[in-house]
Amino acid sequence: MKVSIPITHPDPTLVIGYNDEFLKKIKREYNIAVSMRNERIYLQGDEKKVKEAAKAVKKMFKDSHTESSVHQKIKAVEEKDLTCVTTPKRLVKAKSEGQVEYLRAINENDIVVSIGPAGTGKTYLGVAKAVSYLMAKKVERIILTRPAVEAGESLGFLPGAIEDKVDPYLRPLYDALNDFLPYDRVKKYLNMKTIEVAPLAYMRGRTLNDAFIILDEAQNTTGMQMKMFLTRMGWRSKVVVTGDITQVDLPSTVFSGLIEIQHLLKNIPGINFIYLNEKDVVRHHLVQKLIRAYEAKDSA
Repeated sequence: MKVSIPITHPDPTLVIGYNDEFLKKIKREYNIAVSMRNERIYLQGDEKKVKEAAKAVKKMFKDSHTESSVHQKIKAVEEKDLTCVTTPKRLVKAKSEGQVEYLRAINENDIVVSIGPAGTGKTYLGVAKAVSYLMAKKVERIILTRPAVEAGESLGFLPGAIEDKVDPYLRPLYDALNDFLPYDRVKKYLNMKTIEVAPLAYMRGRTLNDAFIILDEAQNTTGMQMKMFLTRMGWRSKVVVTGDITQVDLPSTVFSGLIEIQHLLKNIPGINFIYLNEKDVVRHHLVQKLIRAYEAKDSA
C-alpha cells in the first residue's frame, strides 16, 4: 500500500526534524518505506502499518502547526546550540571559530560589521540569521540591500529598465533567501514587503523599525552612503554590515565607507566588528589557496 501526504506545515524542517529525523523514526517504528519529495511525504508498505504511520504523521502536523509551537522549537534549538541557525529549509551550522564568533556577535549586538574574503559566510550566515529572526517573530521584516556599483561594467549599456539593470547586483541576496525559505514563501514575503531586496539608494529617507537589515558588499559604499544606511536603523532592529575591504570597486579617489567605520565606530558599545579570514572559508578547498595567493601578491 502507498499513501501520499501533503506537507501542510509552513516550516517543514521544524516538524519533520533536521536530516529528516522524524521520517527516519517513522520508518523504523512502522517498518515501512518513507520518502519526501515535491512537498509531499510518501509512505509505502504493509497496509495496516501504513495507515497507522499516516495517522502519526498527520497528528504531528496538527500538533506542530501553531505559531507558538514553531517559535518554541526555533528558540529551543538555538538556545541549546548557539553555533547553529534554524531556518525553514535547513539547519545552518557555523563551521569555524570565526563563524561562531560572528553568530554570537549578532545575538549580542544591535550592529555587527563582518569583514572578510569571499567564501567566509558573511552574507550566507547573515541572511540565515535574518530568516531565523523573522520565523521566531523577533523582527517583523527583513531588509536586504547592496550598493549598485559598476564593478568594471557599465550599467548604462545593460538592457532594460533600472530594475533590470540592478538585478544582477542583488541576485546573490535572492540566492541566499532561496537557500533558507521555500520558493513560494520567498515570493509571498516579497509581495507582502515582509522581505525587501533593494539597491542601497532606495534606503534614503526611511526609518526601519522591527527589522533585520543587511548591507552586503559594503566595501563599495562611500562614507556618506554608509552614514545614510546606518542612520536608517530604528527601534527593535538588528543591523548586519558585510564586506571585503580587499575588493573595493569604487574609483581610486573615493574612500570606502566600510574602511572608514572601522576607525570611526570601533569604540561604540553595541557595535561589534568581526574579522574573518581564509581559515573561515567554507567553499571549495582551492578557494582558501586562492585567497592566500592573492594576499601574498598584495603584500609583496
